[in-house]
Amino acid sequence: MITTTRKTMTTDTHNFPSLLVAFRLADSFLPLGSHTASYGIEQYLNEDRVETTTDLTSLIADYLQSMIGPTETVALACAHRTVKDDVPSELLTIDQRLHATILPAEFRKSSVTIGDRLLSVFATTDSLPPVLAEFYRRVDDEKTHGHFPVVLGALTAASGIDRQIACQLHGYMFVTDVLGAAQRIGRFGHTAIQQTLVDLFPDIAGLKQYAGAELSDLHSFAPMAEIMGMRHENAERRLFMS
Repeated sequence: MITTTRKTMTTDTHNFPSLLVAFRLADSFLPLGSHTASYGIEQYLNEDRVETTTDLTSLIADYLQSMIGPTETVALACAHRTVKDDVPSELLTIDQRLHATILPAEFRKSSVTIGDRLLSVFATTDSLPPVLAEFYRRVDDEKTHGHFPVVLGALTAASGIDRQIACQLHGYMFVTDVLGAAQRIGRFGHTAIQQTLVDLFPDIAGLKQYAGAELSDLHSFAPMAEIMGMRHENAERRLFMS
C-alpha cells in the first residue's frame, strides 16, 4: 500500500508556481461570470452580420487589434508594472483612465463586475498581497471601479506571472469567453469554435507587444464594436450582459 504525506502549504497565491495560477485564471471553472459577457458579439449575430466562422474570426481579430490590445491589455500591462514597482496608488489612476476610455455602458459594467468577482474570489480563497488588499479596499469604498484588466494585471504580477504571458492570458480569456457566447447562441458547433480559437492564436500571441506600453499609449478605436455594444443595451433579445 502506498501512503503519502500531504505537504502543508499556505494559501498565498503568490507563493504557488506562477504557471498553476495562470492555469487557474484561464479555467472556466473560476467563477467570474465572464461567460455572461459577449462584448457585442451577440448583437452582431442577432443582426446577421456574422454568418460564417471566417466572419467570426475576422471580427474577433479586429476586437483584439483595435480595442482589447490598445485598451485593456495596455491597462493590464501598466497595472502589472505598477505592482512590480510597488506603486499601488498608480492602480487607481490606471483604473480611472480605463473606465473613461470604455464607451459602451454594458462593457464598463461587465468589466467592473468581473473584476470585483476576481478580487472577491482570491480574497476569499487566498491571502492577497498588501498592494491588492489595499486596492480591494478602495473598490469596496467606491473610491475606484476595479476593472477586470487592472485586477488581472495586478494579480498576475503578484503571482509572479511574466508580463508578456499575462497579456496573452488576458487575450485568451477574452477570446474563449466571446467564442463561448457565439457557440451558446447556437450559430456554431464545438469543432468550428475550436478551429476559430486555433486560427486566433497568432492574434492572441501578438498581444505581448503591449507588455512595455505606458499609460499614455492607452486608446481605443473600435467604433463599430462600440455601436453594436450600445445597440445591445436596448435589444429585445439578450442572453448576455454585454
